Amino acid sequence: MSQRSSRFSVNWLLVVGIIVMLNLLSARFYTRFDWSENKQFTLSSATKGILRDLPEPVTVRAYFSEDLPPDFLRARNQFKEMLVEYAALTRGNLVYEFINPNESEELEKEASEKGLPPVMIEVREKDRKKQMRAYLGATVEMGEEMEVIPFIPPDGSMEYALSSAIRKLAVQEKPTLGFIQGHGEPELPELAQVMAEMSVLYDVQPYWIAGGTVPSVDRYPAMLWVNPVDTIPQWHFDFLDDYISNGGRLLVAFNPVKGDFVEFLATPAENGMKEWLRNYGIVVERNLVVDNRCGALTLQQTQGFFTYASNVPFPYLPLMQGISGNPISGGLDAVMFQFPSELKYEGDTTFIFEPVLHTSAQAHALPLPQVLDVQRQWTLADYKREHITVAASLTGALRGEFTRMVVMTDGDFAVNGPRDQARQLQPDNINFFVNAVDWLLDDDGLVQLRNRLVQSRPIEAMEDGTRTTLKFLNFLLPVAIVLIIGLIRFQQRRSLRKKRMQADYSNS
Repeated sequence: MSQRSSRFSVNWLLVVGIIVMLNLLSARFYTRFDWSENKQFTLSSATKGILRDLPEPVTVRAYFSEDLPPDFLRARNQFKEMLVEYAALTRGNLVYEFINPNESEELEKEASEKGLPPVMIEVREKDRKKQMRAYLGATVEMGEEMEVIPFIPPDGSMEYALSSAIRKLAVQEKPTLGFIQGHGEPELPELAQVMAEMSVLYDVQPYWIAGGTVPSVDRYPAMLWVNPVDTIPQWHFDFLDDYISNGGRLLVAFNPVKGDFVEFLATPAENGMKEWLRNYGIVVERNLVVDNRCGALTLQQTQGFFTYASNVPFPYLPLMQGISGNPISGGLDAVMFQFPSELKYEGDTTFIFEPVLHTSAQAHALPLPQVLDVQRQWTLADYKREHITVAASLTGALRGEFTRMVVMTDGDFAVNGPRDQARQLQPDNINFFVNAVDWLLDDDGLVQLRNRLVQSRPIEAMEDGTRTTLKFLNFLLPVAIVLIIGLIRFQQRRSLRKKRMQADYSNS
């Protein structure tokens, strides 16, 4: 064997040895890089805290079909990678297995009995579309308890779904929260989405303030007051003053504006709430906040013999982004309020007032009463203000007791309504409400995870003239570039032909 071939063999063996060593090291020391904007694929500190404090081992059984389409297969792989990280962090306190229910009728029956229904997904096979019966869920078990995740979402909420299920099983004693009743407030079942989220960490019970006596509040670290509509007696406010001054925490979500969709008129709502909040330095302005970034109203319109539904932008329904860095709203992207009013602070330094939700940079505050004109053609010139506060937090001490309060100028934003008339709410509406409760109780818990869900990215509004200019640029600019390149190439070829002709002439 020549010296050259011997050197080649040694180099080849070194390369193979390095590859084998790297594989061994990567299996032992697992890591990955996450370049997504909100670190969607990196476990949050909240999840690490949940896994670190597990009271007993957890078993996750993932029921996934095989031969899934690419999007669902990606979700399966991401879920498996996440479980690998969860298991590593618990040092063997979390184990998992993947089960394919499509393999047998017994496994399908097992999945069904555990509350994991199949979903029908569309797949392509040999250039033909067909429906596939697939399973994409999981169960989380701890001791004799079990939580079910019927569908593993293929987005940023995957970690939240799994961590919240584990947290729900791991919580030994849930704090009891009082849900104030007695002034026309909605009942707990009317906040179905909020209650589903809050049941992970809290036990929420109705708390009636009525008659001349009230139950003890000693076991309620926080009270929730959502959409009182009746006139509130002064002694009820006095009772809550005592509760707050003794360290109680309070969330208030009420309607300072009464919106009438029959008469399309907005008028001030008077029940004593605004006067009571002024005692804490919070001023609820007598106005109606509008925003260029808003929800839509579905209207029935007629054209000829046809009637059709169309979505009309309705600035009286501001669609607001959270404030960056704020523990309650930071990371949220689409919280929708209905007929909110502006909040200001005119108190002393006893409390720290901090906005937790405000409008976009294209907003305005209209005086009340106000006609809700659905046919009005709004322009950017109508929005003369920016970042108007519609929800705020208050932190401070009364009589030496530290307390917290959150005030929101919409009492309906988290209410689904009676079961037969229930409406589906914006996910960020629910997250905003539950985040506020977590913040009241100094429990960051799952706030980070809720706020890391995939965000919407709506196109920013622009003037009609700007839109028209961009439209023509989009059409004409590529044509102009092609013509310019063509002219340059034509000139180059023409110059080349002249040089060749001159060279031939000189040679002759």
